[in-house]
Amino acid sequence: MAKRPPARMRPVDAATVRLMELAAKGVPARRVAREVEIIVAEWLRVPDADPQDAKTWLDEMREQIVVGVADAEEQVSYVDPDDAVAAKQAGLTLAALQASREAVDRASASL
Repeated sequence: MAKRPPARMRPVDAATVRLMELAAKGVPARRVAREVEIIVAEWLRVPDADPQDAKTWLDEMREQIVVGVADAEEQVSYVDPDDAVAAKQAGLTLAALQASREAVDRASASL
């Protein structure tokens, strides 16, 4: 039986994975926010791009990011404040996710 090529991810899912990976790496919040701008620009550069599709994808992405922010907030509450490394990583992740949520809101408002 021949192997099927892996299914291509929907643009919104690929973008969300991209943002979550950056947040998990502790990338600065402003860099994650900039990534949202890059993603939207990529979506709009596609031939026959429809800004309404981008807006729909941003709405879906925001829903997923909101869940990520809530999870990160919960994780921060579990971190031992005496563990400086863990506390710093948890704080960076939360800040990156919050920045991505705000960037998605800005991008959506601009479409």
